[in-house]
Amino acid sequence: MSSAPNILQQLFGFSAFREGQKEAVDSLLSGHSTLAIFPTGSGKSLCYQFVATQLPHLTLVVSPLLALMKDQLEFLHSKGIAAASIDSTLTPEQNKQVMNDVRSGQCKILMVSVERFKNERFRQFIESVQVSMLVVDEAHCISEWGHNFRPDYLKLPAYQKELNIPLVLLLTATATKKVKEDMAARFAIAPTSIIQTGFYRPNLNLFVRPVLEPNKNQALIDEIQKQQGAGIVYVTLQNSAEDVARFLQQQGFAAKAYHAGLNSEVRQGIQQDFMSNKIQVVVATIAFGMGIDKSDIRFVIHYDLPKSIENYSQEIGRGGRDGEAANCTVLANLDGLVTIENFVYGDTPDKSAIERVIDDIKLQAPAEQNRAKQVTPKQDRAQQYTTNQNDSLINAENKVYQWETQINSLSSASNIRQLPLKTLLVQLELANVIRPLFAYFAEYKFRFISDKATILGLFSEERARFLDAVFTHSNMKKVWGVVDFDSIYQHYGAERSRVVAALEYLHEHNHIELASRLITDVYRVNNELLQDGDLANKLAHYFSENERKEVERIAALVSFFEQDTCLSHNLSAYFDDTQAPKACGHCSVCQGKVAKLNYSSPIPIPDREQISEAMTALEAHLSGKFEGPITPSIYCRFLTGMTMPLFSRLKIRQVKGFGSLEHCRYADVLQEVNAVSCQ
Repeated sequence: MSSAPNILQQLFGFSAFREGQKEAVDSLLSGHSTLAIFPTGSGKSLCYQFVATQLPHLTLVVSPLLALMKDQLEFLHSKGIAAASIDSTLTPEQNKQVMNDVRSGQCKILMVSVERFKNERFRQFIESVQVSMLVVDEAHCISEWGHNFRPDYLKLPAYQKELNIPLVLLLTATATKKVKEDMAARFAIAPTSIIQTGFYRPNLNLFVRPVLEPNKNQALIDEIQKQQGAGIVYVTLQNSAEDVARFLQQQGFAAKAYHAGLNSEVRQGIQQDFMSNKIQVVVATIAFGMGIDKSDIRFVIHYDLPKSIENYSQEIGRGGRDGEAANCTVLANLDGLVTIENFVYGDTPDKSAIERVIDDIKLQAPAEQNRAKQVTPKQDRAQQYTTNQNDSLINAENKVYQWETQINSLSSASNIRQLPLKTLLVQLELANVIRPLFAYFAEYKFRFISDKATILGLFSEERARFLDAVFTHSNMKKVWGVVDFDSIYQHYGAERSRVVAALEYLHEHNHIELASRLITDVYRVNNELLQDGDLANKLAHYFSENERKEVERIAALVSFFEQDTCLSHNLSAYFDDTQAPKACGHCSVCQGKVAKLNYSSPIPIPDREQISEAMTALEAHLSGKFEGPITPSIYCRFLTGMTMPLFSRLKIRQVKGFGSLEHCRYADVLQEVNAVSCQ
């Protein structure tokens, strides 16, 4: 086999590995699962891309953002390396082609989101191929101590075991010591296989410029006029992105707003224009940047405070990836703290909402008859993806407590936003109250491409009878037929897994077009632990602790910006790098400008009479429409203009008083709401 440097040159066109890359590659090729912590823009992706070409089977990459996947695929394709993604943008034909390429061994790297593992059809597919390595990009999402914790990432260690993947590579740029230890422990990665390069980037100039809100637009112009080349201006809210971009356009700058509220085609167009320098400035929420591989970004300006030190680090990391200097400036005051803090409070579910989820589980258990006829000891392994081998499988003879749920309807019924709801379900898993068994699509539907008689004529007598039963017991509505699994089982005795496998086969061979929707998660329930009278209290405490940690994270951010010692050194130390110079010489503190942040104007004090009127209006609107208690947090979210499922469902935005105190601190509003409630 050629030596690593030769392969690196031949495949990727690089003459040598960067710092840390060779150590990570050697560790993996020696058969050791590895955690690689490199600064943003220092070539983390090359570690898995290189190793994937040397492994016998598929490398499966879990990535949190579609934009990240697309950029990495483009790079791999440019180097002639067969790679693909399975994602929501693919047509059925493209999806089928990717799966065929993976099965045949033609595709070496497959990229997916972590949510893809919930997809019954994907799990059936991935079970059928051999996987040499699992790569987790942005791996700090695994850790509850991390800033971008994604509940579904906690399940990745279980998926690794189920799929018998021998090798794991975790990649991140932002891991504190605690996060690093947590990630390594979850995948049994030895301390010797943790590769961490220095965090300090000497070409990034960090500046904190205290600016009161009325002067911010002028300060922004001053900063952009100092710069040569393209840059990003980060804001917190979508409306701010539009307003600031409009202001810059009026001042003659080639600027565009970028946020999650724009459709994907518009966002893609803005990215392409920015990459090709048709746009100088992108004014963006945090939705922009993770997938942007533009090496010559010369400035990153935070118009609003970032959400955390970790977010700040990731966002400035997009500057100067070509090694040339980039200026990273925060136009800082304390005004944005209210918005950031209120976001934190908006994600904490009420105890009564948690109780509604627990009650929903209790209502369905015991439910051994619900799916016993469809889930038997013969069920295929894809449906068992999170059960341990020593678990008894669900069947008609075993009495088991079981719960089925769809995240959208549960979110609406419990009045908990989807991200905290997913976190709640993962906490119930970690407490062993529920255990995921499998997920399935509540609805499969198909339409014929080949004639029905032609299809039946292709198979032996028994198989033709089986397929005829599938077709006969599907509810045909014009062109599409909805599969009725219960009816098929009752009349023919065929289990769900056989029906799905048959439909997939017909779809792959272009006899039918197959579509599926309404993902339903099925859990085994530990009824004894479910009956714990203190369960809701424990979960509510967990969320309140999270809330406290997030508020502390915001306070740490302000303290960081007000440091009187080198910003570059302190940022590196935060991420457990003690090698950075004590004084970089090119940050605002080293240049003698210690920042003191202030509010532009006093934070408004909530008016008790105004609150009382708004609370009465909300009560009147909810009367007869909402059964649960109207808790203090519901009143507060109404007054501060936050979204929650209840508000969307019952059109609460139209009620007088909604958002009337959006500039007030949530804690102050809560104090007044409690005072009004006690009157």
